[in-house]
Amino acid sequence: MSVRRSILGIDGPAPLSHAMRDAQYVADEGLATAAYLALALGKPLLLEGAPGVGKTEAAKALASVLGRELTRLQCYEGIDAAAALYEWNFPRQMLAIRQAGDAYVNLYADDFLLARPMLLALQQPRGRVLLIDEIDRADHEFEAFLLEFLSDFTISIPERGTIRAAEPPVVILTSNRTRELHEALRRRCVYHWIGYPDPALEAEIVMMRASTVARDTADRVVRAVGRLRAQPLAKPPGVAETVEWAEAATLLHEQGAPWPRAFARAIGVALKDQDDLTFVAPGLEKLLGEVAA
Repeated sequence: MSVRRSILGIDGPAPLSHAMRDAQYVADEGLATAAYLALALGKPLLLEGAPGVGKTEAAKALASVLGRELTRLQCYEGIDAAAALYEWNFPRQMLAIRQAGDAYVNLYADDFLLARPMLLALQQPRGRVLLIDEIDRADHEFEAFLLEFLSDFTISIPERGTIRAAEPPVVILTSNRTRELHEALRRRCVYHWIGYPDPALEAEIVMMRASTVARDTADRVVRAVGRLRAQPLAKPPGVAETVEWAEAATLLHEQGAPWPRAFARAIGVALKDQDDLTFVAPGLEKLLGEVAA
């Protein structure tokens, strides 16, 4: 296994954490270490955690640090190799045949090949970061196909032969853990679990992402979100909802609403499920009054 101790001048987790902060992402020591090791060892990085904790944003920040384009493959139930790898542009092939007449036309030239995210990552491993988002939403058959891809970073196109990456591309997988991933896939990766940040860190994220929010407002909204997450909600607010709630409440406060009322009126920014809103409604005024005091 080839080990790169320095990646674009980044020679450890701490410098990588600083670089990600410059890209507007606060990475703790655990995430920075996992990301650095994945880059240094040339292995995929698997990020698991609840929805909204910042897995996709971490991939965007890493792409920014590396100066590469982020190519995203959004997984879903029933996704197949054509959506992930490539397709032939059939209408264009038919048009080329009609226009060629009796002349020869190569129907499998690059002009007719529609490259999808995984093929793009192989063709340009130094220019892209491949994000395979929410792999747990795909079925086991696609996961097995992905395992084969990650084993040697090659794609076989029957009409063209085998395409192999000049070097291992940077691959980041995310999972909300709606189902267990195959153990063989986990072994291919450097793994890190992203949990909800502690209150001080989450307030720092709010201040970084929302320039109009005052520090005391950030602290208030983080305390409120913490109380909401402690309740049995179907869709607890993620970090993005924390930032947006702080911005929305600040806007309403600037328009004259007192703090508890501003938070209450903007609750639809934090909670986006009717059952959750109904559940918290009886105690919402008390909760917001306590955190806004």
